[in-house]
Amino acid sequence: MKSKYALCAAAAILALLPLAVASDYYRHIFILALMWVVIGSSWNLLAGYTGQVSFGHAIFFGVGAYAAGLCTTKLGISAWWGMLFGGPAAMVFGVLLGYICFRMRGPYFALATLAIAEVLRLFAKFWTSLTDGMLGILIIQTFRSKLPYYYLALGISVLCVGSIYFIIKSKWGYYFVAIREDQDAAEALGISSFRYKSISLLVSSFFTGLAGAFYMNYMGFIDPDVVFSLHYISIMAILVGIIGGVGLILGPPVGAFIMVLFQELFRSSFFGLAPKWVSEAHAMAFGILVIVAIRYMANGVVGDWPKIQGLWSRRKAVPSVTSGN
Repeated sequence: MKSKYALCAAAAILALLPLAVASDYYRHIFILALMWVVIGSSWNLLAGYTGQVSFGHAIFFGVGAYAAGLCTTKLGISAWWGMLFGGPAAMVFGVLLGYICFRMRGPYFALATLAIAEVLRLFAKFWTSLTDGMLGILIIQTFRSKLPYYYLALGISVLCVGSIYFIIKSKWGYYFVAIREDQDAAEALGISSFRYKSISLLVSSFFTGLAGAFYMNYMGFIDPDVVFSLHYISIMAILVGIIGGVGLILGPPVGAFIMVLFQELFRSSFFGLAPKWVSEAHAMAFGILVIVAIRYMANGVVGDWPKIQGLWSRRKAVPSVTSGN
């Protein structure tokens, strides 16, 4: 119940935020953060709630992005149609991925998703008659203002997080968690692990593909190394979940804003206050951040928030105790 109220309050604040922030630069950061809310929440549904850790969510993001881009280059229609085609196209690949990979468990499933994502990246790179290869797909952005993109990203993120919230509170959600905790026991109780893992994967792939289609329309350019990237898409989706809190509704939204802000701080060399070489050290900084999170906040910022509050309270209490002595 607290999660529902927190989500509603966050959505209301984000809806009013552009009225207070007029800078396109800051709106851009928030748009990217909202996009990562969708990707991270989608990954969390599959990995955090169903226990199927994926290293290949770039598959669905890339398919959604190319579905939008190919609307323009091959069909001669607006890339905005990709917002309708991107999610279902990603679901088709989700069905194929599930049929192949759900026969495996644990690290074998994760490695299989990683391998398939790399295969698709190479297909997009060398099938130049369809994708234009490394030349990429370039379209003209529809809006000059960031505001329409912001509210579209907000709408998609609210739809994604809200849908996942109601799924987790439904019978499906209990089945997902049962499979995560003990797949053999769940099957002994009559729960079809293949069916419900497939449902989880389809929902996850749909919203990730939708995010990819949005990215194509917003950025106006894609190429295989961007949208099928292991580091920038698949690993980032995992980091968003780990930092925010895996298996928690609020985890990925919080993790998305933390990671995007962290990434932007390093990209801009702390807004020009640090040496330029700092911008090239973001990968190392991400690694250190994950190590610190795993060591001291295994449940993420949301899951370990009471612990963080306790540390802050004790730190504030130390001076008063000292002064009393």
